[in-house]
Amino acid sequence: MDLSSLSPAKGSVKNKKRIGRGQGSGNGTTAGKGNKGQQSRSGYKRPVSEGGQMPLYRRLPKFGFTKPNRKSVIGVNLSQIAKWIEDGRVSSEVGVEDFKQLCNASKSDYFKVLGNGELGTAVKITAHFVSKSAEEKIRQAGGEVILAERTLLEAERVRDLSTDEALLKPKAKLRKFKKQSKSS
Repeated sequence: MDLSSLSPAKGSVKNKKRIGRGQGSGNGTTAGKGNKGQQSRSGYKRPVSEGGQMPLYRRLPKFGFTKPNRKSVIGVNLSQIAKWIEDGRVSSEVGVEDFKQLCNASKSDYFKVLGNGELGTAVKITAHFVSKSAEEKIRQAGGEVILAERTLLEAERVRDLSTDEALLKPKAKLRKFKKQSKSS
């Protein structure tokens, strides 16, 4: 036995079907694709059929979706706060109102202090959220972090309290009532 005597197994090799080679071949004219219609054209791909149910491409929304109860959070880095202090824009106390003014934000925005940068002085910062690294750096510099509970817009609507006090006052928890089952 040598390489010249090797051959493929019987029936494993077949000639390619030659379509569109005249009437006598049995696959001429329409080349085995039938007459007319989308399937007889080149470039046809069978669409995914889901039976009678609404197809996936019609079930999905065609444009972006924004949650109706989303929170607009603006991130402020420690390097930015340090620059504001150097420029004299803020003192050693930075509050939500300062963030609103300096970030050109709206009253309904939340503010998060992020840990990029370093602080050289002790700063008292009032914000809605603070990252762990930012909190550590503020404490190491001798500063203090106070978490605000409300946005400026919500704080202005609280009666009998100043805006600064209302920012820190927690919101009331909503009570959920259980549905009573009917038993007879």
